[in-house]
Amino acid sequence: MADKEPDGLKMKREIGLIGGVALVSGTMIGSGIFMSPQFVLGYVGSPGASLVIWALSGVVALFGALSYTELGTIISESGGDFIYILRIYGSGPAFFAAFTFILVVKPFSIAAMAISIAEYAVAPFYTGCPPPQLVVKCAAAVTILVVAIMTFLKQMLPVSLKYKDTHTNCVNLKKKKFIK
Repeated sequence: MADKEPDGLKMKREIGLIGGVALVSGTMIGSGIFMSPQFVLGYVGSPGASLVIWALSGVVALFGALSYTELGTIISESGGDFIYILRIYGSGPAFFAAFTFILVVKPFSIAAMAISIAEYAVAPFYTGCPPPQLVVKCAAAVTILVVAIMTFLKQMLPVSLKYKDTHTNCVNLKKKKFIK
């Protein structure tokens, strides 16, 4: 086990019980549940066998969630996978895992979710035939852009409100002759 890092800058803990359950459930289920049934049924050929495969996959996902639960109770620091790998294997593997997650896993995951959303969003406009891939990819790009803008605005709104609040307080103090 790696030596403990000095206590310095730490991430703020903000996820409660309901947020944690939603995060784990969303991670386990993901967008694959909307994309993969047709492929599983196509490869297996039997609805019963497909359901058995889905049930076994659910058991594997449950074991993964229980493993993360155990890690979370043993290593009670914020940071998720990075902290777990850092504490268990050291800084080299933790850096590699974080680097891979940031440059490979997360972008592919975002792209897969956006394509899933786009396929369902454009399907009503192409009844009787599959939508063109260019349309799906453009809709996926727009989806990613909209979510990115919404996330940016969500982060900027509290800063903007705090600035306005500080400005209002300064104006009020100036009116009361506390500051010149």
